[in-house]
Amino acid sequence: MKIEKLEVGRKYEIHSYKHDGKIHRSWDEAVLLEIHDDYLIFGNERTKVTESDGRTWRTKEPAVLYFFYKDWYNIIGQYKKNGIYYYCNMASPFIIEEGTIKYIDYDLDLRVFPDGSFKVLDRGEYKYHKTLMNYPDKIDKILKSELTELIDMVRAKQGPFEANNIESYCNLYNERKNR
Repeated sequence: MKIEKLEVGRKYEIHSYKHDGKIHRSWDEAVLLEIHDDYLIFGNERTKVTESDGRTWRTKEPAVLYFFYKDWYNIIGQYKKNGIYYYCNMASPFIIEEGTIKYIDYDLDLRVFPDGSFKVLDRGEYKYHKTLMNYPDKIDKILKSELTELIDMVRAKQGPFEANNIESYCNLYNERKNR
């Protein structure tokens, strides 16, 4: 497989799939802000989202997206008027093909609120799809372990959850967008 050269400032699409290989959701734009050894950081705002059934909608606020090469989650920091919210998807590590970020969404999500509290979402959906799509036990163990790691990061306010992190990347996104 040819390794795609990454370009800071370039716009990429995002495709989320389910374990059975079917497209789940897509975003039409994410601008690459920074390249790190273990992850990439993107930004977007008012991005068109297309659901698997063809419905579309637009995101409402600026967002900073973290995609990890080896971790089984991705993190979206949403810059809202009343504070920073995070939406963390339990998902396979990503790949990039033909200008598109691709990953498998594994249903479980972690919602983090501006005060640092959090809630695990979609446990029922995970259980249903685990049975329906025959998630291997190995993936089940990985996802549970990675969810625990993610919660530990939230509690410790590390990485994407550090103070002012999302705000500074939103500013960087706005600078790049206005060039």
